Amino acid sequence: MEFPSLETLAPYLEQISFGAIAGFASGYAFKKVGKLLALALGLLFIAIQLLSYYGFVTVNWLEVQERVNPLLTTESLNGFWQNLLSVLTYNITFAAAFIPGFIIGLRQG
Repeated sequence: MEFPSLETLAPYLEQISFGAIAGFASGYAFKKVGKLLALALGLLFIAIQLLSYYGFVTVNWLEVQERVNPLLTTESLNGFWQNLLSVLTYNITFAAAFIPGFIIGLRQG
């Protein structure tokens, strides 16, 4: 059995390398932005609670919970994940390397 030459494999190796690097960078950035979003939402919650405590606003937390719960179901989150991957891998030839790189980037971020 004869192995292909490096010149034959070079275009594929380039695509796999670029896909993995692009996936890692995207996953890393996505997690960092997620952390900033979580920080902003946490600070917003604290601000609303302070305003509520001092009587400036009244918050109906049951209504908030009713509106947020449908967004947090397994089906909704799975749909979001599938849509995200579809957008990030749209029209790219290196999607097979991008997705593992993206997941590794999410874990490292």
